[in-house]
Amino acid sequence: MDLRARLRQGLVIPAHPLALGSDRKLDERRQRALTRYYIASGAGGIAVGVHTTQFAIRDPNIGLFKPVLELAEEEARGKDILKIAGAVGPTTQATRETALARDIGYDAVLLSLGALKDAPVRDLITHVQSVAQILPVFGFYLQPSVGGRILPYEFWRAFVEIDNVVAIKMAPFNRYQTIDVVRAVAESGRDIALYTGNDDSILVDLMTEYAFGPARVRIAGGLLGHWAVWTGKAVEHLNATRNGPTAELLTLAAQVTDANAALFDPAHHFHGCIPGIHEILRRQGLLEGRWCLDTNEELSTGQMEEIDRVCRIYPHLVDDDFVRTHLDSWLR
Repeated sequence: MDLRARLRQGLVIPAHPLALGSDRKLDERRQRALTRYYIASGAGGIAVGVHTTQFAIRDPNIGLFKPVLELAEEEARGKDILKIAGAVGPTTQATRETALARDIGYDAVLLSLGALKDAPVRDLITHVQSVAQILPVFGFYLQPSVGGRILPYEFWRAFVEIDNVVAIKMAPFNRYQTIDVVRAVAESGRDIALYTGNDDSILVDLMTEYAFGPARVRIAGGLLGHWAVWTGKAVEHLNATRNGPTAELLTLAAQVTDANAALFDPAHHFHGCIPGIHEILRRQGLLEGRWCLDTNEELSTGQMEEIDRVCRIYPHLVDDDFVRTHLDSWLR
């Protein structure tokens, strides 16, 4: 099955975390275990070298961008799972990272435009075209509140006409801005898959059919940091939403949003989002600790208590039993 058809089916794509030891060096054994966990959970793809993997892996003094991409590719090789690499920075950097991902064996790049916050639309389109000549592009609308920018409908209408754009992840946390992207895809008639990254609206996005006159489109799946934990449950949730909303699913959607708030720490401008993910994986034994490359990245005040709360009241959202059963084999 070709890449576009696979994405159009709708996939759970976790944003892959970084496994570190107490010395804040790469824990290769646990890094591989994470990838094995996502594959065993039924994820249809993995996104590596993205925000959840920590952008500092690109620092020459850290030098983990290539090793982390290689480890995930080795574990996923020969399996029915898409490999998506993050690409960031100005055009020179983004094309270099994309070429590296291609050479390692990745299928597409999730392209961040965060480094071009002041560039005019025409320059953004040229930037995307340069990257798309190397690998298929998974577009990314990043919310302004965490370093992104507002991208108007006109940008997205031009963006979807680029031949090698295959999908778009939307994380604007804003319904108006989400509709700009969806309408651009719907009105273009192009075969481009839409993926949610709206952590405050995961299941509602997946249950919604958008209609702009005769043009109709649905969000196929999700590429999410939230789905880096409890991944088997995320696969169940995606499958359950395929037939549209029910009262039970809308209740579940609100519970998922509540759990996400505990993990991603919007109360403190998302400061604790990566440590929040790590804390769940630590409790399950997949990670040894919550350590990040930046020693200042830790849980926010009160966040641990929030994580305790959602784990206690939403036992149906967690996959602890599944992880416990297979953990030893993943850590082999």
